[in-house]
Amino acid sequence: MCLRAVACIFVLLASTAAQADRALEHAKKLLDRSILFDGHNDLPWEIREYEPAPGDIVAYDIRRRAPGEGQTDIPRLRAGGVGAVFWSVYVPPEAPGGFARMQLEQIDLARRIVNRYPDTFQLAGTAREIRAARRAGKIGSMLGIEGGHAIEDSLGALRAYYDLGVRYMTLTHNRHTSWGDSAMQDPPQHGGLTPFGEDVVREMNRLGMLVDLSHTAPDTMRDAIRVSQAPVIFSHSAARALCEIPRNVPDDVITMLPKNGGVLMVTFVSGFISQEAADVTLPMMKEYLARAEGKSDSERKAIYEEIRAKTKMPPVTVAAVADHIEHVRKVAGVDHIGIGSDYDGNTNWPTGLEDVSMFPNLFAELIRRGWSDEDLAKIAGGNVLRALEQAEAVAKRLQER
Repeated sequence: MCLRAVACIFVLLASTAAQADRALEHAKKLLDRSILFDGHNDLPWEIREYEPAPGDIVAYDIRRRAPGEGQTDIPRLRAGGVGAVFWSVYVPPEAPGGFARMQLEQIDLARRIVNRYPDTFQLAGTAREIRAARRAGKIGSMLGIEGGHAIEDSLGALRAYYDLGVRYMTLTHNRHTSWGDSAMQDPPQHGGLTPFGEDVVREMNRLGMLVDLSHTAPDTMRDAIRVSQAPVIFSHSAARALCEIPRNVPDDVITMLPKNGGVLMVTFVSGFISQEAADVTLPMMKEYLARAEGKSDSERKAIYEEIRAKTKMPPVTVAAVADHIEHVRKVAGVDHIGIGSDYDGNTNWPTGLEDVSMFPNLFAELIRRGWSDEDLAKIAGGNVLRALEQAEAVAKRLQER
């Protein structure tokens, strides 16, 4: 190869690197002036399972880098430009029982995390309070229940959870409830929502609690959107058209979002955004669910780690997440896309999206694809804040009536 050709290659590589740097700096500045609202972060569960001191928020100090494989701490949240978070107060349906007790413990844990770092976090109950937290330089914090089994068939429990700060509930997790079908349990039990399940959706509308349809079966999604007078969300899902896995959302459901006003918050989990990774992940999930039923927290964690150790995941890139975002834009429009990472709820991530500091990498990828700042601000948090405001307006109307 001649010297001239070598020189041209170096110039091309330098130009490409400079362009990448400009996109990343652009992304960071965009997030500085927007509210990046992550739809799903499992830090409370990560702390509950912290082996040296389970549930100890003092021992699991997020003022510095989180211990072990933890993906969330204050320095990295700040580096990632995060402006608001739905902290998942997850309770596994595979647990041996006592869901309401465990749910109260997880809500208490999440609230104590927020209260321990008042210079960083601010508990919020409305979209307005999220915006106020941002103006104060803090990360607005809302709580999201992951799985309707936690209400134990009680609308009274649902109302109590709302009073404790819960602002969305995922209708199912990886098991059917007595009133709604999950995506991950075969065969379907109800064909969607039962009449009581529809009542749950109506009461969530009346309270102003967002209906979250991640983890639900497609018929549950369709029934909930049909019944709900307020926008629904998918707090951490992706498009089934690009990755065929039960946890993802079919296109016919995505097309229902514009009329409903809902938002699909695209997740980063490798096994939900890459078909190659999904083909490895799905058997893992099925084995885990078959073995974890009725086991204690420590036993379930050991089962998960055993399965994970014998599984090799294929590499996935940031581009795969961007592809899902662009697919949702194509099917439903830019007003119905959000971001729902699922950090600390999984262990397999695309290269460049391994923890909460890396949100700018995704936005840089979209900038390189020609996305406008206006549209990027919508998917960062504008869309989910709009959905939340609409849900609050619906609740006000229903309560007055």
